[in-house]
Amino acid sequence: MVDETAVKLKALESAALRRKIEAVARPGETYEQAAARIRQNEENTILHRSHTHRAPSSDRQADIFVPTRYDVGTRDSRSIMDVAVFRLSKREKRAGDVIRYDLPDGYVEVKAGPDGMASIWDYDIVLMLISYLTDAMNRYCEGKEDKPGRTFRPHVSEILKFCRKGDGGRQIEEVEKALDRLRGTTIKSVREQPAIGGKRGLREIKAEGLIGDYTVLSYTETGKIASVEIEIPKWLHREVTDRKRPDVLTVHPDYFLIEPGIGRFIYRLARRAAGKSVAKWSFQLIYQRSGSTGTFKKFTFTLRKLIETNDLPEYRLAEESGQEGPLLVIKHKESLIEN
Repeated sequence: MVDETAVKLKALESAALRRKIEAVARPGETYEQAAARIRQNEENTILHRSHTHRAPSSDRQADIFVPTRYDVGTRDSRSIMDVAVFRLSKREKRAGDVIRYDLPDGYVEVKAGPDGMASIWDYDIVLMLISYLTDAMNRYCEGKEDKPGRTFRPHVSEILKFCRKGDGGRQIEEVEKALDRLRGTTIKSVREQPAIGGKRGLREIKAEGLIGDYTVLSYTETGKIASVEIEIPKWLHREVTDRKRPDVLTVHPDYFLIEPGIGRFIYRLARRAAGKSVAKWSFQLIYQRSGSTGTFKKFTFTLRKLIETNDLPEYRLAEESGQEGPLLVIKHKESLIEN
């Protein structure tokens, strides 16, 4: 015998679902079309996970014992925003590895030390150096303080808050490991100037680390970090302090919430190339500039997943066909509104 109560409950649920679908149906859309659209949206939500993670709880927690240096706007060096001077993978340490980028007038090599190549997540600390050096230089130009030197002494909590990471013990340990990799990763630049007008040609070679020396003091009883001192590399100090206007670009705070390395790299590329408008890059060129060790086919698959999700801060991504292969179209959201 059929349970009449169960039948009534099922009928009520069906009626409620129908009212819900009818309420969100678009003009001219049938009930079946609206139901299919809602079902597809739900499937897409499951299949296409966001490429950003939630902000840490420390974002909302004020700490009266920690200075507010992490409130400084994030900036990046324009000169190295369109090549990867770090690895994009969390799994591959790439110790002793070399990435080479050929340029019209020479080449750039990124060399990793025995602790592994610095990752794009380690590079968050370099972003912090650039940001605070730029901010200090602005105050110097306003006559508010002395010209900044090459020594930076942040509290470890400042580093974690700036990079929008949690403040747990594991995160603190990772700071020291990141400093090891940054210290051991060097950028070698080889540029050639041709002989012109009787002048002899020149070949210039420069090599510097992503950071200079560093010192970490920890309490022996607990192992907790007491203080951090980082030497700002000469190339970075020159770039910010020797120019009337430092060649840096602001970075959206949600950059630190981007999960995959390729997502972070594409955002930096967008800031450099698209700015507030539009830019187009071939998949092949992006692959070459990323320093990826995987195949182009796998890289293309990952890039297309990023386009599907389309949740990077400030920018919208799309794909279009080009004469020599697929193109990534990067558009700033403000330009979409204006158009």
